[in-house]
Amino acid sequence: MKSDEIGIYVHIPFCKQKCYYCDFISYCGKDNLIEDYIKAVKKEVKMQNIQSRITTIYIGGGTPSYIDSKYISGILKEIKKKDVAKDAEITIEVNPGTVTREKLEQYKKCGINRLSIGLQSIQENLLKEIGRIHDFEQFLETYILAREIGFKNINVDLMIGLPNQRIKDIKESLEKIIELQPEHISVYSLIVEENTPISQEIEKGKLQLPEEDTERNMYWYVKNTLELNGYRHYEISNFAKIGYESKHNWNCWEQKEYIGFGVAAHSYRDITRYSNTENMEEYIKNIKHERLERNRMIHEIQKEDDKKKEYMLLGLRKIEGINISDFKNKFRDNPIYFFRNELKKLSDEKLILVDQNHIRLTNRGIDLANLVWEEFV
Repeated sequence: MKSDEIGIYVHIPFCKQKCYYCDFISYCGKDNLIEDYIKAVKKEVKMQNIQSRITTIYIGGGTPSYIDSKYISGILKEIKKKDVAKDAEITIEVNPGTVTREKLEQYKKCGINRLSIGLQSIQENLLKEIGRIHDFEQFLETYILAREIGFKNINVDLMIGLPNQRIKDIKESLEKIIELQPEHISVYSLIVEENTPISQEIEKGKLQLPEEDTERNMYWYVKNTLELNGYRHYEISNFAKIGYESKHNWNCWEQKEYIGFGVAAHSYRDITRYSNTENMEEYIKNIKHERLERNRMIHEIQKEDDKKKEYMLLGLRKIEGINISDFKNKFRDNPIYFFRNELKKLSDEKLILVDQNHIRLTNRGIDLANLVWEEFV
């Protein structure tokens, strides 16, 4: 059954410098491929048969703001030849140190209405240790410019659990961010991925991560402070002023369909999860010769029970949890009965709360969310 609405993700894999914690598919020093890559993305969009209305578009990376804004504009122009809703949420990720007034003006002109700015921390020593190319002043400059140009929906990214980061640093970062009143704040704990420069520095003992208790204290300090300042905690890592929740991400947590364009981009369509090749040269070559299927790797064709499990896993990321009636409407099954063993175990461990309408994480469940999600893998 075709979905009435669909989201679009566009991957821009180019960077000025790769952050030391990053294991996403992104590249430095491949600027000679930008032109060909953008042509390929536009052609992939053109070749894709999309019957549903596009309600969200998310341009991520990499660093989308690193490349010339005419390329972003060109991709959006191609997407808009499809059925794009008039009030579609269109987001682009930008990094301070790669943004100019001209770029922001062109983003606004081509219909982008939401910015996600990567700050991570206001302390320069911490930014250097994680390989960020900017300082707080450059972030401020970007933010003020965006407001001047008329962006009314801005997200700011903050990271916790960084090497040598203290609660005092988090407090200072939060104060500065709240002062600016962005509509949305995403708060991510550092995940140390294998073979990243930061993991090597930690292994050598050159960098030290905060204790687990300290990292959790940071999280709860952020949560309480943001809630006191009018931000609603609506997903495990996300806070927003009322009405400014990220529609694109919300749809993903609600198990709605989306199509990814570009190298390594993931899609979820017709109960199938698939992604494009991670090899950029191969991606460009296959699109050039109109061999879309050669770029595609299928990860899963969902059976009904797998779909139910995934719905639980994604839904338990949301602070309000899973609406039991929504589950029944979607699957014609009662989750309390269908997952009775898993829910009893999690409830006994005080990781979830089950009432008449919802199944949601407890505070302890938020801290140990991975254990909860494991039950539905």
